[in-house]
Amino acid sequence: MSTKDFIEKDYYKVLGVPKDATEAEIKKAYRKLAREFHPDANKGNVRAEERFKEISEANDVLGDPKKRKEYDEARALFGNGGFRPGPGAGGSFNFDLGDLFGGQGGAGGSFGGGIGDVFGGLFNRGGGGAGTRTQPRRGQDIESEVTLSFMEAVDGATVPLRMSSQSPCKACSGTGDKNGTPRVCPTCVGTGQVARGSGGGFSLTDPCPDCKGRGLIAENPCEVCKGSGRAKSSRTMQVRIPAGVSDGQRIRLRGKGAPGERGGPAGDLYVVVHVDQHPVFGRRDDNLTVTVPVTFAEAALGADIRVPTLGGTPVTLKLPPGTPNGRTMRARGKGAVRKDGTRGDLLVTIEVSVPKDLSGKARDALEAYREATAGEDPRGELFQAAKGA
Repeated sequence: MSTKDFIEKDYYKVLGVPKDATEAEIKKAYRKLAREFHPDANKGNVRAEERFKEISEANDVLGDPKKRKEYDEARALFGNGGFRPGPGAGGSFNFDLGDLFGGQGGAGGSFGGGIGDVFGGLFNRGGGGAGTRTQPRRGQDIESEVTLSFMEAVDGATVPLRMSSQSPCKACSGTGDKNGTPRVCPTCVGTGQVARGSGGGFSLTDPCPDCKGRGLIAENPCEVCKGSGRAKSSRTMQVRIPAGVSDGQRIRLRGKGAPGERGGPAGDLYVVVHVDQHPVFGRRDDNLTVTVPVTFAEAALGADIRVPTLGGTPVTLKLPPGTPNGRTMRARGKGAVRKDGTRGDLLVTIEVSVPKDLSGKARDALEAYREATAGEDPRGELFQAAKGA
């Protein structure tokens, strides 16, 4: 991401949230959009894939309080043309923005960091001038997927993830040069960045096109990595998935991504969780759901019914007389694990079961019941309401 992109892109608009949105509102908006535009739900849709990348990029900035603060400060200063150096004599500008970005004052001394610190914090680049040599580079973020059983998602699980990423090339020790002696890029003088005029009296920076942002050029390119200093590697990592995750949730593991360069920090690992369905139980937030069939006699007369729980001992619920079909009852503490370690509830929906085959004795009993209740019409109020409407 270039500085120009960072200033000009409206991440609040990408997520559809106001600039004063809370962290919870940003997280909610991101999850909704991520589910809608995730590549798994839009096979072959290039536009949806690009939209998903925009959403992820916006969340990476706005979802991190530090990055969001830097982004807001940079946008306020430059994004809407809010920063305009005043004209000097004869209408020329007597303000050197290079001093501001480099953190250098005039005769009066130093500004103590300047806006270079703002950009340096986000893009992992220093705010120094032309004398700056190669800087540490943060490793790339990695995204992976994992499929859990319904019970693993409820209780949490440790799963192995095999990941492929770019890491320092072992053949050249990450230098890109087969002799291990790359030279400093003369174009960017080792900074990995070049200035580009953008109008308005100041310039922005982009990755150097000659060294691809590395700050180094290999005179004798490594045959394995072709001079990039990076090579593809695979590794298996044991990842702990917390209890209570839901289908489609994206988990961030800081520092578990690709290794950095020249002492830079590792990137982050993002794990998208998929959860298999259960043949008996469903999920509603922190609660589990189950539908339990009962006989007509149990629903009409009342009964104590046994209800299964997920991986545990069945519980007994007291069914009151006259329980209607579709009523939901609650078994407290038998649901999914919450973030605070407590459990949600098990929501039990009653379904009156109608027998397909009746014995002679059962049929006679039902006939007698029908005769005994012949004067009752359960649809009477329905017709009265229809006439009055």
